[in-house]
Amino acid sequence: MKKLVVSFLLFSTITVYAQNYLPNDDGSKFHFVIKNLGINTGGDILGFQGKIIFDARNTAKCFFDVTVAVKTLDTDIGKRDEHLKKKEYFDVATYPIIRLQSTKIEPGTDLKHFIFTGNLTIKNITKQVTFPFIAEGKKDGAVFIGSFEINRLDFGVGKESFSLSNKLKVSLQAFAKAQ
Repeated sequence: MKKLVVSFLLFSTITVYAQNYLPNDDGSKFHFVIKNLGINTGGDILGFQGKIIFDARNTAKCFFDVTVAVKTLDTDIGKRDEHLKKKEYFDVATYPIIRLQSTKIEPGTDLKHFIFTGNLTIKNITKQVTFPFIAEGKKDGAVFIGSFEINRLDFGVGKESFSLSNKLKVSLQAFAKAQ
């Protein structure tokens, strides 16, 4: 019975991955953590849209083009959210989305681990990012999980500050429904 279950899981993982996906807010999160006065603080951004083509067996055909809506930014403090949405930080009125688009997906150690290389665009400034991620098949789609660090000043988000760190960590969990 164990062999049958293992064989089914291996087969379903391969067939689930070999298709197109649409990102979905349910089960997805663009989370960031930054030090403010030496204390970790963070928030989430939702509004996932885009397209994902993923085949664990053929990473040359994989492609991610995903956006989140900055107007959904939520740090659990409404006044801080409004401040971060203003021109000095995210300038939501002018730059309503953050975009992550792959240029290369490389295989990792197995059919769940991969390396993402691509472009992150915030406030119309694009920088290359590379990070490991995990891809897991789900009944009605797949989830992609990874994290990376960026310098907020590279994207024109705020100015140099003695109280706010320049570096922040971004954690992504994108649930995508199979098309």
